[in-house]
Amino acid sequence: MIPKVIHYCWFGGNPEPEDVKQCIASWRKFLPNYKIKRWDESNYDVHKNQYMSDAYKEHKWAFVSDYCRIDVVHKYGGIYLDTDVEVIRSFDPLLSEQMFCSFESRDPLMFRKKKEVEQSVNFGLGFGAIAGHKVLKQILELYENLSFYNKDGSLNLIACPRYQTQILKRNGLTDNGETQRFDNGIAYSAEYFCPLSNITDKMLFLTDNTYSIHHFSVTWASKEALDERDLRFKLSHYMGFQLASKIAKSIYIIRKSLNI
Repeated sequence: MIPKVIHYCWFGGNPEPEDVKQCIASWRKFLPNYKIKRWDESNYDVHKNQYMSDAYKEHKWAFVSDYCRIDVVHKYGGIYLDTDVEVIRSFDPLLSEQMFCSFESRDPLMFRKKKEVEQSVNFGLGFGAIAGHKVLKQILELYENLSFYNKDGSLNLIACPRYQTQILKRNGLTDNGETQRFDNGIAYSAEYFCPLSNITDKMLFLTDNTYSIHHFSVTWASKEALDERDLRFKLSHYMGFQLASKIAKSIYIIRKSLNI
């Protein structure tokens, strides 16, 4: 059984904003018998892994959390949620699994010309496991050989779903976005934990199966990155995602070069 513990991370020392407090309030509402455990600099060693330590030095809090959440769930068991996850019903039916996780949503706008698309699992949407689960151990081992710096000195900002999905595929996952079992666990389709589009910010498939909603707040991102994302959202309504991304990126680069 997965323990009734909700883990979340909050590094950097800033106060929790109102939208985070509202999400945590939803956890308390629908998971009243669960313990909620916050991990931050006061109770977690951010230097126990070199990748995480370097991410912390660069103030990339989301990448610090990427390691921490795997570590604490592997050690203690329980459920992890990003702070922009709104819970809408009890997680009790999930507790009998040894591990559960979810695919990210993929808006059709992003893949208009592609019939088959590899889909990623994202632990930030919410995942749970018993202590010592082998998949989490394998992900921790991957991070031991991972550098936060590229060879040219730039930051390695590859998002964690790539690493997580890579390990899950070694354990029997097929990256087709469908609910399926892998070795000692289950991956749910996006409707369970990620019904909101990560492209247009619109609801794609809220159903009776949905446990929670990931709001893609990206509190770790810079103002410039958020502005670029918002522009991409708007442009995606009128053109394909790839073109919208290129235009938004070009505008961002021009504005940065002109310092406006």
